[in-house]
Amino acid sequence: MKKDLVSILDVKDEIEEIIDLAIKIKEDSSEPRLKGKWLAMIFEKPSARTRVSFDVGISKLGGHSIFLGMEEIQLGKREPIQDVALVLSRYVDIIVYRAFKNENVYELARNATVPVINGLDDKEHPCQVMADLMTIKEKKGELNKLNFAFIGDGNSNMAHSYLLGCAITGMNIKIISPKKYWPSSYYIKKAEEIARKGDSKIEIIEDVNAVSNADIVATDAWVSMGQELEREQRVKDFDGYTVDEKIMSQAKPDAIFMHCMPIHYGKEVTKDIAHGKQSVIFDEAENRLWAQMAIMVKLLG
Repeated sequence: MKKDLVSILDVKDEIEEIIDLAIKIKEDSSEPRLKGKWLAMIFEKPSARTRVSFDVGISKLGGHSIFLGMEEIQLGKREPIQDVALVLSRYVDIIVYRAFKNENVYELARNATVPVINGLDDKEHPCQVMADLMTIKEKKGELNKLNFAFIGDGNSNMAHSYLLGCAITGMNIKIISPKKYWPSSYYIKKAEEIARKGDSKIEIIEDVNAVSNADIVATDAWVSMGQELEREQRVKDFDGYTVDEKIMSQAKPDAIFMHCMPIHYGKEVTKDIAHGKQSVIFDEAENRLWAQMAIMVKLLG
């Protein structure tokens, strides 16, 4: 039976296994584990890291990729999603879909007969969080019981995926965000349900000074693709939520800083923090490659 990665919940029981596989592949990527396999990349949103890391990743594994941008394919407009899913399943072995709408990724996955990977949508970004969890394990040696603080837009795909990922791996997480940008109740409830079983803590608060005792401080863009008309209001709403030296100094002395990039310096984070000694943003970016290679190997069995 085929397995998808639309939500990080789809690999809830295999997260540690995938992270360890990613670290192993990073140490030795010479084995062509997916020789002759084809990856279709459907991208409705522009991308640097996601496209390059998947393209290079499948190549390193001995496979091939084909890119389908907005010009080639318009899911649900030029052609029904069901038809595209069924046709592509006859051509390729695995599909990654970077979409505007979460429901479209689910529809593609329901109808495809090959594994579908969510390359980002408006609700979740599971591949990025898998790479981030890998990075944290590399830097800290473990995940369980670490304290993770996310500052910024709590209703973003990254915040939602962090909630789930941290809960699954036993980390305590604080989402620090203006109240009007708190996470969707669905993700809060799911994370709390998982956290209770693992005895970890979920907190959703407004206080930017609540990063004390944090092992990891993370943020993301205040204005995501598709939110450009809200830019001015969002910049006002997030005033005071910039991760700067004052905020980082309240975390643990050995805390690491994370950002999935691209970065708007002076908005969600200052450049001296993003490029400072506590930052792991470029390790994090590299690990997209290794984490996604592990995901593809896992889904293709």
